[in-house]
Amino acid sequence: MKKALVIAPNCIGDALMAQPLFALLKARHPRLVIDALAPKGVAPVLARMPEIGRVFPSDLAHGKLQLSARLMFAQQLKNEGYDLGYVLPNSLKAALIPWLAGIPLRVGYRGEARFGMLNVRHANPPRDQRPPMAEHYARLALKPGARLPEDLPEPRLRVDPARVAATAERFGLAPHARVIAFCPGAESGPARRWPAGHFARLAQMLRRSYPYAQMIALGSAKDAEIATEIASEAPFVRNLCGQTSLDDAVDLLALSEAAVCNDSGLMHVTAALNRPQVAVYGSSDPRHAPPLSQAASIMWLQLECSPCFKRECPLGHLRCLKEIEPEMVFVELRKLLHRP
Repeated sequence: MKKALVIAPNCIGDALMAQPLFALLKARHPRLVIDALAPKGVAPVLARMPEIGRVFPSDLAHGKLQLSARLMFAQQLKNEGYDLGYVLPNSLKAALIPWLAGIPLRVGYRGEARFGMLNVRHANPPRDQRPPMAEHYARLALKPGARLPEDLPEPRLRVDPARVAATAERFGLAPHARVIAFCPGAESGPARRWPAGHFARLAQMLRRSYPYAQMIALGSAKDAEIATEIASEAPFVRNLCGQTSLDDAVDLLALSEAAVCNDSGLMHVTAALNRPQVAVYGSSDPRHAPPLSQAASIMWLQLECSPCFKRECPLGHLRCLKEIEPEMVFVELRKLLHRP
């Protein structure tokens, strides 16, 4: 094996959960070159992984066939000389490009009638019986049915200190200031978002204990509304949601002394940067896709109705998040801030 192409997952968190697969491949085949085809919104994270060579960003829309665009990518990749393709999404569409590009070995999980498109197929257990996501992806590095090593490497992203300093200066943050980041968004819906009022109360507690700390809210433009709500009760929290690129957000999280995150892509980015964080879980399950870092502290009440994996609380009370009081998160955050 000389060159491999990875068809990356469609979201940031899953892409980071796949990094142990890339590390395992490099450990087993040190001279292997690994490139990735990834959605534009995910590509910057892949580009910061030390195991990945080139990243081909794509505009392919989630849930759409876009056959002509896939044919174009396949033609572009045909002359790259890939020996091996790893298809991480379970859809038939994801398997099309390596097949059309004529990559000899195409590895992935069974699913969506893609029998002829994959020629190394792993059994795909039902969703409720799957191992944690990092293990699920890492198994693709081995022969079907082979046993994984006990200790998988944790995801890690490359950081350029000069670039971090430049990004901090561009957003008016002192390079040596104590920065605490809030990541109040979550693509998967309100049942994964800690209430804005709880973030605001936490910010007020932090302000009293750390009066010189700079607090920022990071996320996409979709998260700007909840960040505005936080800032309306705690006006010293700078709302940067929608103002940063993903690369900017990575740099600012790398600068942060600690973060408070919902179960989101930025939570996994914070973990991959090995920054201290409190990760707040509601309708999802930290046993399935936890922040893979020893610096992370998980807050999950594990109520009788949780995890339900719903976008909105089906019972209408959202206890799984509302009952995680700001005082509880503050105590955990203080431990992290004072950890040697």
